[in-house]
Amino acid sequence: MSTKRGIYRSAAFGLIAALSLTACGGGGDSDSSNPLTGDSADSGGNGKSIVVGSANFPESQLLAEIYSQALESKGLKVTRKFDIGAREVYYDQVVKGGIGVVPEYNGALLSVAVDKNSTATSTEQVNTELKAKLPSSVEILDSATAEDKDSVTVTAETAAKYKLKTIADLKPVAKDMTIGAGSEFKTRTQGGVGLKSVYGVEFGKFQPLDAGAQTTLVKLLKDDEVQAANLYTTDPAIVEDKLVVLEDPKNLFSSQNVTPLVYKSAVDDTAKAALNSVSAKLTTEDLLEMMKKLVNDKEDSSTVAKDWLTSAGLVS
Repeated sequence: MSTKRGIYRSAAFGLIAALSLTACGGGGDSDSSNPLTGDSADSGGNGKSIVVGSANFPESQLLAEIYSQALESKGLKVTRKFDIGAREVYYDQVVKGGIGVVPEYNGALLSVAVDKNSTATSTEQVNTELKAKLPSSVEILDSATAEDKDSVTVTAETAAKYKLKTIADLKPVAKDMTIGAGSEFKTRTQGGVGLKSVYGVEFGKFQPLDAGAQTTLVKLLKDDEVQAANLYTTDPAIVEDKLVVLEDPKNLFSSQNVTPLVYKSAVDDTAKAALNSVSAKLTTEDLLEMMKKLVNDKEDSSTVAKDWLTSAGLVS
């Protein structure tokens, strides 16, 4: 995800201030100190706490809360370090052992942090490359079928005005348009760089926003302050506001399966099994439904996480 994705973390994730607060709470130690402090690198099977981190947008925080509760259900101690920042910030902390577990999106992890020149697009291709190229201190666990991809999205009115169905259709008109996205989108291969190299699309203006400001981005799009937006495909606003996600026939945005990235020394077999059990159950539909509860129903992320884990039979 472009933030997360980050490509993103597609996002969608309204009421950001409130969600950020609730996502940081909910059981366990919610200490907000530097994730690189403490003894998390030794955690996992020796009674110490596993540090679970997240990126700086609500969906990542929700997934981190799900991971945290799944680990706690197996009797493992967890320290929550949510809302750390974009991948450019938290990735090195995982590699160095300051964070033990973080929810990732496999395609964005590969193209942003591991190999910016990768052309892998499918889940299998992406994970094969990650397993071969990740630093030796970290590894990915099982990927979920749940996927949250970056997109270039427009309003129905803009799509009709310019006859837009695919990203390629933007080429002759993008010079007269503004695209809104997280600030890092501009320089990412699965972002502004790729739009130009893969599709020949160059927008006239770029409106940067904070990675978590999806509600603001949707409002700007609906108000025609921006004419295109990098939204994540689990954003409830896409359905509710009848927005149009432009097709990506050249696969600029690769597979973005939710996948745990772990510091090897931080997780034992019990922890890995707990995280893999989440991946085995989590679907894109589940993720969209949970995001609706966060955004529309204003439920607390810890409650949403627990309800899903219970319904999936992972906690009692």
